[in-house]
Amino acid sequence: MDKTKNYREQNVVYYVLGILEVLLGLRLLFKLLGANASSGFVSFLYSLTRIFIVPFQGIFNMVASDGAVFEPATAVAMLIYAIIAYGVVYLLRL
Repeated sequence: MDKTKNYREQNVVYYVLGILEVLLGLRLLFKLLGANASSGFVSFLYSLTRIFIVPFQGIFNMVASDGAVFEPATAVAMLIYAIIAYGVVYLLRL
């Protein structure tokens, strides 16, 4: 396999991971800060990222305090997707 093509594929994996991590990071931050879920952008972000955290919901209980929510499923999803992406890149390097 051409090294340039392999390098491009690795960059695509990292780019997709970066976008996903930013979206999930924003979700985590907004939940922690108690963002208004009826706001257009926040609602859009929550609905967009929901599909990525559904497999991890229920592993740990959410912690809520004064409108702020710590959603462990989001943190777990960020970690698992990063591990998967690094594994895919490792396989591409073989």
